Amino acid sequence: MNEATWRRLLDRIRDGLVVPVVGPRLMLEPDGQTSLQGRVAEALLSSYDLVIEEPLPPFRELNEAVSCLLAKDKDRPKLQDLYADVDYAINKILRESNYAIPEPIRQLTEIGDFHLFVTLMPDDLIARSLRRRCAVNEIIHSPALPSSEVTDLPSNWAERLGEETYLLYLFGKSRPAPMFAIHDEDNLEYAYNVIAGISRVTTFLEALQQRYLLLIGCNFPDWLGRFFLRATSPSRLSEESTRRELLIDQLQPTESLTLFLERYSKETEILSDIPPVEFVSELHRRWNEERNLEQGRDAGRDREQVPSGTMFFISYSRRTDLPRAESLYRALLDLGVRAGEMWFDRHTIEPGQDFRQHILDGIRSCRYFLPLLSEAANERDEAFVFEEWQAANARKKQINYDDFIIPIIVDPEFAPERYRAKPVRDGDWAQLDFGHAPEGVPDERVTAKLRKLVREARRSHAE
Repeated sequence: MNEATWRRLLDRIRDGLVVPVVGPRLMLEPDGQTSLQGRVAEALLSSYDLVIEEPLPPFRELNEAVSCLLAKDKDRPKLQDLYADVDYAINKILRESNYAIPEPIRQLTEIGDFHLFVTLMPDDLIARSLRRRCAVNEIIHSPALPSSEVTDLPSNWAERLGEETYLLYLFGKSRPAPMFAIHDEDNLEYAYNVIAGISRVTTFLEALQQRYLLLIGCNFPDWLGRFFLRATSPSRLSEESTRRELLIDQLQPTESLTLFLERYSKETEILSDIPPVEFVSELHRRWNEERNLEQGRDAGRDREQVPSGTMFFISYSRRTDLPRAESLYRALLDLGVRAGEMWFDRHTIEPGQDFRQHILDGIRSCRYFLPLLSEAANERDEAFVFEEWQAANARKKQINYDDFIIPIIVDPEFAPERYRAKPVRDGDWAQLDFGHAPEGVPDERVTAKLRKLVREARRSHAE
């Protein structure tokens, strides 16, 4: 990819127009060779004492393993039992104490401008990784899914950006029942379900048809690749379109899928010269670099040009807790709070007299005050942060709503009774609802509360 192509891609991602579609080539362990699907296939074969002499096809191991088991002349397993066996193998591997979320998945899910994801895999690794930064709404496409469990993309999802990310399991999610795809005939049935219009995830599919797709490491069989591209296109592949797909996979120039796309799908760009894992790493690096530049421009503006009437005021001990404050700031950005809606002074030195007044004015005009509590701050005898907390205490007496001061503990252990700085005692903070954000990363409860506060602030502003 040249620089112009990268720039266009990043611009579209920042504008919320791109949806990543994630395949098995990204589910690699730290050695960069071992795939999750390969380990599951080996465990499945081992459970039936079946030894395959030839190596299983890379990233197609599960289909091959199931096919070999079903081809046995003696002690052939029941197909229905294989789903439970595969589910057991997946969960056993993911429960290993040293099993880590694959680096490409971690990098991809850290890109906060992605609001929709599609996974072709039945495991929940993407959901686990996403939950580190946001709430996740998992939407499962499965012909056998009970009606009571069927969900789809909410019709107003675009109005709720920052509240949660939506993840579609296109071929089902692992369970001890035939509710996810484990072989090619399953894939065919799931494809038919979409074509026949009975998929019950029609809103999500419509959203895909309106956006640019980033197909990364999908390793589609020829027929399934053609189907997926057509199913997610609003018109024939041969017709000109305003949307594009970027297919990052190890396709050879002479493969039939490559030739088909070159002839009939001009809007699909194939990137086969860069491995999917390396592509994600470079995308993550460029996105972070661009984001850091934006934050640097914000931080480098004249300190006299300070915000007023912000949604959140982040108050912290500058000498000891800047990295934790940075993490909380990023978490708020991921929740959809704009930089201009937060007061966050990144300077590590105590402010001068003139700027102190601006800070105190910011406290008097913000909607929510977030003091970061730490043992390190607790041990300081004197710091401007304590004046900030006293100013918040004074304003709290004039406020007619409950959630103004929301103390956030940033130490690993949640122990509100430990924090006895004078402003904490003077303000009777023991009566407040303390939150926990270890190292500045909000836990699920704090994330839910912050999301609720953002909604209330937006609603109040609209009125």
